Amino acid sequence: MTMTLIPSQTHEAIYRVEDAETGLLGLIAIHSTQLGPAAGGLRMRRYASFEEALVDVSRLSAGMTYKNAAAGLPLGGGKAVILGDPATQKTPELLRAFGRAIESLKGRYVTAEDMGMSPADMATLGEVTTSVAGLPEGAFASGDPSPITARGIFNAIRSAHDARHGSRDLTGRVVSLQGLGHVGWYLAKLLHEAGARLVVTDVDPARVAAAVTEFGATAVAPDQIYSAEADIFAPCAIGAILNATTIPQLKVSLVAGGANNQLATPADALALHQRGILYAPDFVANGGGIINVATEILRIGDRAGFVAEKLAALDETMIRILAEAKAQDVSPDTVAIATVDQMMAAQHAAE
Repeated sequence: MTMTLIPSQTHEAIYRVEDAETGLLGLIAIHSTQLGPAAGGLRMRRYASFEEALVDVSRLSAGMTYKNAAAGLPLGGGKAVILGDPATQKTPELLRAFGRAIESLKGRYVTAEDMGMSPADMATLGEVTTSVAGLPEGAFASGDPSPITARGIFNAIRSAHDARHGSRDLTGRVVSLQGLGHVGWYLAKLLHEAGARLVVTDVDPARVAAAVTEFGATAVAPDQIYSAEADIFAPCAIGAILNATTIPQLKVSLVAGGANNQLATPADALALHQRGILYAPDFVANGGGIINVATEILRIGDRAGFVAEKLAALDETMIRILAEAKAQDVSPDTVAIATVDQMMAAQHAAE
């Protein structure tokens, strides 16, 4: 296993990780350790190129710095990716090789479950590194963070709806939901229970069929989700899906979802604002998962109490951001970045 430092002007460190014996090719990006060890999930997916993976891990790790700070956690931002198909190329040997790379960083980066990974995979990593959370069992095991992530997104949707329409009640509202993975499925359940009607899509037809059966959802093709007639768009798949191509297609009044880095560029936040579409900044909306994982990283005894307190505080942060954005007539993304910068400075000064 070899680790090569990739020069970066934006990150503390980015490592290329390779292991010829297992076929491993991956990246570990440490964006910031200003507030604590860099924490962020490990994802495995097929990338078109190494360069695409490098852009992804760079954006995701920067997003984690803001996500962790927004959630009021003493953690910095990091992320890791493995290039490959998790269905056919993921092996215990490959995971252990990557785990050894994480361990070599001596606690500067702590990983957890993300796209293409499971609590069982975290347990495999845990055989060779202590810098892993989201484990299925153990004294402080936090398990699958998806239900808590979904709860935080659900809170953000209701708060954004209140900011736009003066009510947190979602009864009868139509939500176009992109992505029915772990987080998307739990979010669909919460929305359904709240009386919302769902329009769904996913690359897996079986998940779509299950949502139609379980929630009475309307199914659309993946490329039709952007133009679907709905009140709310909830992206819960890959990032950069709010862009110059998709934003003109949207027929919703607000966007709030679980995907990371939803905006392809900062200009897309302005484009949404100019169209009168309220955007709930993703790094605030989807902070529930890292809050759950943080109970394991920080060895919190009262996990339920800690999660409830932090989720409530996160929702208050979102409400404050949306109110200030409305008062200033600017994109909530602009306010969110400024708000979290202030929170980071305050947390750093208090240490």
